[in-house]
Amino acid sequence: MVKRVRVVRMSVEQPLWRALTGYRVLTMVYAVLLAVFARDEYERPWIAFGFLALLTVWTLATLPKVASAAACTRGFLGVDLALAMTGILITPLADLQAQQVDGSTLPSIWTAGSVLAFAIKGGWRWAGFASSLVAVANLIERGEPSRDTLHNVMLVWVASIAIGYVVEVARASERTLARALEIEAATRERERLARDIHDSVLQVLAMVQRRGAALGGEAAELGRLAGEQEVALRTLVSSGLVPPTRVSEDASQGAVVRTVEVDDEQDEAGGETDLRTLLTPHAGSRISFAEPGAPVLLPSAAAAELAAAVGAALDNVRVHAGDGAQAWILLEDWPDEVIVTVRDDGPGIPEGRLAQAEGEGRLGVALSIRGRLRDLGGTAELISVPGQGTEVELKVPKVSRGKAGQVG
Repeated sequence: MVKRVRVVRMSVEQPLWRALTGYRVLTMVYAVLLAVFARDEYERPWIAFGFLALLTVWTLATLPKVASAAACTRGFLGVDLALAMTGILITPLADLQAQQVDGSTLPSIWTAGSVLAFAIKGGWRWAGFASSLVAVANLIERGEPSRDTLHNVMLVWVASIAIGYVVEVARASERTLARALEIEAATRERERLARDIHDSVLQVLAMVQRRGAALGGEAAELGRLAGEQEVALRTLVSSGLVPPTRVSEDASQGAVVRTVEVDDEQDEAGGETDLRTLLTPHAGSRISFAEPGAPVLLPSAAAAELAAAVGAALDNVRVHAGDGAQAWILLEDWPDEVIVTVRDDGPGIPEGRLAQAEGEGRLGVALSIRGRLRDLGGTAELISVPGQGTEVELKVPKVSRGKAGQVG
């Protein structure tokens, strides 16, 4: 079976980079139009339009630099901020009245894009640094700053720091989410391994122990050793030995990356399986199987898991109800769900026995049955009355609400 690694990226800050890209283009167009409409106010228009031409080329050429955290390097941020500050400081050279009359600087609100890039890249501290430099440049450009100038400076300073703080909170949330996904994936993998072990190895060891004790002699010693290994393996399954998934934070990408191993065969499997074909082999002299006349179709993976849960329920009948017990399987196909009922005429399960068995590491019902149904988005209900047998009802929705077969 071929294993491969699928990488799932989760980033809530990526939309901020896309928004910043659009903001830079729109504010560049705004700055150019503002200068065109106010061209008669410039004593040296060649300075204004020369700078705006440079600003236009720079903005369009560096769009890939503000597409992601990885592309937005410190060098780019430094040059970008220097260009914005240069535009602010040379405004009086193009407009000799700029220091006496409140008006827009050459880069206008494009400058805020440079500060926001610092905020998204490095958080609120970087935003505070960049906005402080822009504030100093504005105060120098105005000479004697007015109330409007101070208002605009404070607005950029507060807004950029707030956005930087939000970005840091978002990154922390991503790391928390990735850790939760890792724990969930590890738990499900542990339960899957435990089910497989219970359905095969543990049952063989239990059978060897019983047969060895019945035969006596050297076989009894072999049965005793098998019993010890069964207990040790149940303990290992209960504590959890799980192939780890790997979660890491790629700071250069501004994203939390989770890598998981998946089976190519399972990932590429498609189509549906008639559940009747998987349950029919259970029928025999002591097991009756009642089925609909039409195919009961489920996704192949879901059908296999449901059939395995039925097999686990029948194993419990053989072990706990005795070889002479009679069992019945009823398969029902409803419009929105499939129901399989397994009933026996054994002695039933004493009250509290299931909880005791789970505490002892005997997880047949907890994992092989309920665990499988939970992964499929279904339910498993067990009804048992001492002396009147046991009934297990397994319900699986036609469209799975669980996470079986999903990655990431």
